[in-house]
Amino acid sequence: MFTGLVKHISKYVSLTAEEELIVAEYFRPETVNKKQYLLSEGEICSTQYFVTQGCLRMYFIKDNGSEHIVQFGIDNWWLADYMSIDTRQPSGFYIQAVEKSELLTLSVANQEKLLERLPKLERYFMRVMQKGFGAFQMRIRYLFDMTSEEQYNLFVDRFPGFVQRVPQYMLASYLGVTPEFLSKIRGKKR
Repeated sequence: MFTGLVKHISKYVSLTAEEELIVAEYFRPETVNKKQYLLSEGEICSTQYFVTQGCLRMYFIKDNGSEHIVQFGIDNWWLADYMSIDTRQPSGFYIQAVEKSELLTLSVANQEKLLERLPKLERYFMRVMQKGFGAFQMRIRYLFDMTSEEQYNLFVDRFPGFVQRVPQYMLASYLGVTPEFLSKIRGKKR
């Protein structure tokens, strides 16, 4: 289970075999079932999730009851409410498993201990945050700069296998359209 994480880390930082063992000391493997919640609105997020296999979603619910997905976490991706982690304030989000998923969890306390022992991992976490923040910046640009159909086509081109893994209503929520509108867009592509 740690192989994917070590491979991901090694994209940014070289680890010795001994350091790989140290990393494994601070992560806890966890299997979650489909629809299982890892975080609910109002809770303080104190854990980051590295998805080794599966799919998570992070979303919020508006006052009218509609769900809006802000992020998915699939194989070799990180997911957490970083604002809640940083401020120690209650989260405004839910994190839920879309499918049965294998995770490596890293608590805030364990991350601090890990970084004390292996300070070079700060570079890894910094790069992961930069890439994630950059992806969010591009997503915001696409929301302002592209039509919903263009956003869908870009998403399908970048993540073709992923589109088959999530229900249509979740993809519609992520793109900010209705499932019916997404169905029309998908019909055009065939």
